[in-house]
Amino acid sequence: GGNNAGHTVVVDGKEYDFHLFPSGIINPKAISFIGNGVVIHLPGLFEEAEKNEKKGLKDWEKRLIISDRAHIVFDFHQAVDGLQEVQRQAQEGKNIGTTKKGIGPTYSSKAARTGLRICDLLSDFDEFSSRFKNLAQQYKSMFPTLEVDVDGQLKKLKGYAEKIRPMVRDGVYFMYEALHGAPKKILVEGANAALLDIDFGTYPFVTSSNCTVGGVCTGLGVPPQHIGDVYGVVKAYTTRVGIGAFPTEQINEIGDLLQSRGHEWGVTTGRKRRCGWLDLVILKYAHMINGFTALALTKLDILDVLDEIKIGVAYKLGGKRIPYFPANQEILQKVEVEYETMPGWKTDTTGARKWEDLPPKAQNYIRCVENHVGVPVKWVGVGKSRESMIQLF
Repeated sequence: GGNNAGHTVVVDGKEYDFHLFPSGIINPKAISFIGNGVVIHLPGLFEEAEKNEKKGLKDWEKRLIISDRAHIVFDFHQAVDGLQEVQRQAQEGKNIGTTKKGIGPTYSSKAARTGLRICDLLSDFDEFSSRFKNLAQQYKSMFPTLEVDVDGQLKKLKGYAEKIRPMVRDGVYFMYEALHGAPKKILVEGANAALLDIDFGTYPFVTSSNCTVGGVCTGLGVPPQHIGDVYGVVKAYTTRVGIGAFPTEQINEIGDLLQSRGHEWGVTTGRKRRCGWLDLVILKYAHMINGFTALALTKLDILDVLDEIKIGVAYKLGGKRIPYFPANQEILQKVEVEYETMPGWKTDTTGARKWEDLPPKAQNYIRCVENHVGVPVKWVGVGKSRESMIQLF
């Protein structure tokens, strides 16, 4: 993805928001790498750096490596993203609900073979400039209202080129050396979520990249045999930003409670997230695609005040259970959710630091998820900070 995604990380009481930076950038001992599958908006990268420097992030440029094969998001891609959304709204009465960060248009350029990459920016600038002008011209003919300050943009891009030059490497060779050199821990962070994957998500209400596990191979140049554990991160309830089918959504006081208690706002857009009961059908579906070896169940504490808690365990169509997750949006809108109801624990769990600290009813809720999905829960989150993660094994 790109800076459409947002990850909030709380360390030592400080809250960082990352969009393009890997979350590991905080760790002074870790090398962070932005792979070829990421689309990079350079002004966005430096804006993010500045914001996080104010919060105490130091020497990030010494720890960040950028793949020379990553595609560049231009300002006109972002402008076009906004224009396309307006167009969709006018023509179809509904838009996709993109973040307007230019992600879709950039991946479109990539697929159309007209995109420009970091390696192009750092090579012959005259050649880059003429290709940039051609691409801008293509968009201007498609969107007559689009204004592009070509010379101004190119001047800025030339400045960014010199700023990032020391960080740019051949990403494939970098990953090869990392995998075959001295033994080290490699953690890959994905953006967005399984249900927003361009192939497997709730199309067309999806992002433009593969945010399922295959993105590790294609987005970094890592051979499948090197993938070890795959961790699924799932909240103790289900949320969604933007439009699209959401069978377990609660448009009532339960939904409002989850939204307010969970501070469910999109990190990138500030939009309210839609909330509902935990949907195990989509969790199982994500498991079919990704093959999770363990789960991290987060935000359990948000459910602390509920009298009873429901879990969506199956979808029915025409009164019959279906074993798959429907591809078609219209069909997905029609499914009926079968719920299992459990008593709430009505206890504050935010202070829990080990399994035994959790109330038995909360333990039952976690075991129920494990049993249905067939994947062990390795971590339970009961708050924002790193200390609020209970590790079970």
